[in-house]
This record gives sequence, C-alpha cells and structure tokens, in this order.
Amino acid sequence: MTVLLWILAVLAVPTLLFGLWIAGVFLKEFFRAGGDVDPDVAEKMGLLPAERQNTEFAGPLPAGVDSALAAVRGGDWKAAAKLMHDTGRDWERRSLAAYLLGEIAAKEDDWLLAWEADRPDAPDAAVVRARSTVILAWDLRGGKRAKYTTGEQFQGFHRMLERSREEIGRAAALNPDDPTPFITEIWVALGLGYPHSEMDRLWSEITARAPHHYEAHFSALQYWCAKWRGSEKLATEFAERAAARAPLGSLLTAFPLIAHFEHDTSDDAEADRTPRMIGRVDAGLTDAAAADPTHPRLPELRHLLAYYLSLQDRDDAALEQFRLVDGYVNALPWRYQGDDEAMAAHYCMMRNAAAVAVAAASSTD
Repeated sequence: MTVLLWILAVLAVPTLLFGLWIAGVFLKEFFRAGGDVDPDVAEKMGLLPAERQNTEFAGPLPAGVDSALAAVRGGDWKAAAKLMHDTGRDWERRSLAAYLLGEIAAKEDDWLLAWEADRPDAPDAAVVRARSTVILAWDLRGGKRAKYTTGEQFQGFHRMLERSREEIGRAAALNPDDPTPFITEIWVALGLGYPHSEMDRLWSEITARAPHHYEAHFSALQYWCAKWRGSEKLATEFAERAAARAPLGSLLTAFPLIAHFEHDTSDDAEADRTPRMIGRVDAGLTDAAAADPTHPRLPELRHLLAYYLSLQDRDDAALEQFRLVDGYVNALPWRYQGDDEAMAAHYCMMRNAAAVAVAAASSTD
C-alpha cells in the first residue's frame, strides 16, 4: 500500500475499465510484451515474474515494521505501542503505522482491547481504534458499486462510520497536534457524504498540522473525484494546487497524475502524451529524485511514473522506475485491475513492454 493501502484497494473504482482502453494502447502493450521478441527478456534483466510480485503493498515497508506487525498479529500489544511511539512526530509514518495496525484490529482486536485496558488514555491506542473502526466500516460495505451493495451492508457501513466519529474526536483530543485522526475522518466524509463546506473545514484542520501530507492528499483527492463527492474540475484543481504549493521532495506531484488517471475517459492514447502530461511526469521525476529515499510513499509515485513514461514511449526512463519498485504492485494504476492475479499481470505486461523496447533499441545501437 503509501500510502492508504488495503482500504484504497477496496475503495478504488475505475472511471473506465482498462478493457475499454483504445485499441492502439492495447496493441502496443501486447506487441511489446511479447511478439517477435524473447518473452523472457524481463527475467534476463533480473525482473521478477508475476507470481513473485507482492500484491499487498506498493513497496517495502519501513525498517522494523514487518516484524512489529507480526508480533501484533501474535497478540503483542506492546509491539504496537512501540511502533506508534517510535514514529514520533513523523506524521507520514505515524498515519501509515496507525493504518496498518488498524487493519489488523479490524479483523481481530483482542490485543488492542488489552492495550486500551492497560493504558486507557493512550493517544496511540485511541488513534488505532479510530482507524480500525473506519476500516471495518468500509469492509462491511464491500468494494462493489452502490447498486450491487445491499441495504444491510449500507446500514452496517453507516452505523460504523457514525460510531467512528466519536472515536476520532477522542483521538484528536488526546493528541491535538496529530493530523492522523482528521485524515482518518476523510473516509467518514466520503462515506457519509459530508458537504463541501464540512470537507473544507476538515481539510483546514489537517493542513494546519501537516500541510504536505501525502496520505492526506490522496484521501482528499478521492473525495473530490467525480466518482465520489466532487467532479473532474474540482479534483484537478485540488491536485494542481497541492503540487504547486509543495516543496520539492514531498511527492505531491503525484496528484495531477492521479487526477488525470481517475477521470481519463478518452479513446486516444495521445491524452497521456500531451505537453501537459509530459510536464507532469517530468515534475514527478524531479520530485522523486529529491525525495527522502525512505519516504514510505515514494514507491507510489514511482509506479505512476513508470506507467506514464511507458505510455509516452520513454522506455529507458520507464524501465528505471520499474526496477525501483519491482516486486510490489499494490499501487495505482495496477490496483484498479481487480484481483491480485490481474493486478500483477497488468504490471508485468507494461513492465515487460518497456524492457523489450529497451532491449530492442540496445540491439540496434
């Protein structure tokens, strides 16, 4: 996941199925992924096959997180408390840790109950509880569109979201500097249909604490998309403002690319190759190069860059980004493909296309 991982995969609904992509893009990918060229070229370059792609995350977790999560799954709440404590005031890592722990608690929360019993006013436990309730709410709803979701599912969904509002408020009161409770509430705003004025108020709370928070911007952009509570215009304007105001290395150049991806219904591959899109990708490359290499959301930007560089026939640059994220595929645009197998297959198809093109160009030099 970078960023929101499992919950975003469940919630993501494409504005247009990839199966309806224009014939030119499909044929290009198909030909370059196979055709006359050695289909094993990617493997010969050291790239991993589809069956070895991690479909849970966009990139490797920060150091020590894997072992902490394993301990928590075994019932050790102190490992959760230490993980949250160690994030300090790094709000990006704190919100990620709270989400990952909340995901575990949404499935089984005995360890969280023990933590809350031992430290009833711990702000770290409170924010994990709030996140777990929101995750559980969306789990109850399911990932299907509204017309395929039952009334019973919606009732459970809304009931849990309403319950989470009290928990979010408590977490915010226990740690007033932390933006994580307010970031969590964006998903309540999306699910319950907060009016734009209320979303603006919530956003002010977040930016007062963390003005360039990647996960916060990702969540808010989902709210402003046409498929949820906004429109293409509102989403694009939000994304462009965020990118323009952010310092280099903050990774917020991802959001104009995401806004374009979410609303691209064109039947012409040229929509991804315009000067504006090339400029957005170039800005993303500069941003990624300037970022902290350990930023937990950096892989999410790299996946987007690899995708658009490939569509722009900038294969050497695309392959460089693919190499940096290879082994992980739970990121846009791959996660909109459906199940894990389809996600990994689509990633590998486009990655292999870039690899074949690079190999073919090298052989003619």
